[in-house]
Amino acid sequence: MSAVATDEAGHGTRALIFALLALACGHMLSTLLRTIPAVSLDLMAADFRIEPQALASLTSVYPFAFAAAQIPVGAAMDRFGVRPVSLSLLAGTVVGAIASGFATGPSSFAFGQVLLGVATSGMLMCPMTLAAKQLSAARFGLWSGAILSIGNIGMLLSSSPLAFVVDTYGWRAGFWISAAGGLLVALAVFLLVPSQPAEHKDDSSPLSQMTEVLRLGFSRQLRGLIALALVSLATSLVLRGLWGGPWLMEVKGLTRVEAGNQLGAFTLAMIAGPLCIGVIDRRLGRRRALVAGSHLAGALLLALMALGAPHYPVSALLGLPVMPPQYDLVLFVLIGLATSAQPLVFGMSRQLVDAQTAGKALAAVNLAFFLGAALMQSITGAVAAVAGLPAVLLFMAAALFLGVLIFLTYTSPHS
Repeated sequence: MSAVATDEAGHGTRALIFALLALACGHMLSTLLRTIPAVSLDLMAADFRIEPQALASLTSVYPFAFAAAQIPVGAAMDRFGVRPVSLSLLAGTVVGAIASGFATGPSSFAFGQVLLGVATSGMLMCPMTLAAKQLSAARFGLWSGAILSIGNIGMLLSSSPLAFVVDTYGWRAGFWISAAGGLLVALAVFLLVPSQPAEHKDDSSPLSQMTEVLRLGFSRQLRGLIALALVSLATSLVLRGLWGGPWLMEVKGLTRVEAGNQLGAFTLAMIAGPLCIGVIDRRLGRRRALVAGSHLAGALLLALMALGAPHYPVSALLGLPVMPPQYDLVLFVLIGLATSAQPLVFGMSRQLVDAQTAGKALAAVNLAFFLGAALMQSITGAVAAVAGLPAVLLFMAAALFLGVLIFLTYTSPHS
């Protein structure tokens, strides 16, 4: 009898792992779609006959729609379950990718980006929610880092492989391939993710839930985490998904594929980063110091990258017209590792509130992550138009530094 029970338990564990992997592939598709402009912004802008900086600001509608849909999608998962919500979102993702690929101008492209923002808004929450319901706290910590790492593979696909596709078949091909990928992920979710009864724990309206999450986000105990969350994920996503490609191609003179190779190394660091940070956290046991120190290191590395531009202090100090691309490659890898502490921010939010409000605290932090990405993308487009790409990197470094200062102020023992 015990052997039968053990066999059933092993089968259940394998089924859960396959279900989590299928849902994590949806998050991977989300990161791929979000970062397509990084290697095709110039071609898209030429097709739409607008300035690249204007198109960069326009792409911020994606993360704004993404952030706005976070809480309604979370409420839908509680009411209807992970599987139907995931399948609905994947259907919307396919439609949004097709709409973006057919775009003929800024307005139609913005429409496709809004569809994609809403449809991909739950791609991270779906596997996280299933893991939280099915796994112990210790195993959830391990899987949360794994889900983030799997998701970041989408950015790896949007580096050299996407650069090759764009050079060969044009920027629209990236969206066609993503639409096909959405169909495959939907099939995997349909086959592997079990149907589970919905949990009606909170029947309040999405508006009241949004109000409660915002109230908690502005509360003193979470204020420092929210401030850091607004700039933490934004820095890595906006650098990888928008400005990394133009920086390497326009400032450093690399080809599209060469730039894609460097962004691929950056992405590998972002994949390994959450797992490495988790190991260091368990060894040191000084989470607050680790979160602050890693983000401060990220701010310094961003500033060093900016100051290696032509006629900027680092290149001038070394007597070079511009720092070589190898300099940026090393900095990209280090930045990817330094800014990968988001799982620790989630963990700290759960420590700072009671069990009854832990879910809403996670929602508040998650909302801050993606709202910050939207704001950073929009603001840096204006900065680039006015002051150029080095100023964009310096602005992001300053924002990261300010976020760390506020984080340290509100999470100090005296606070």
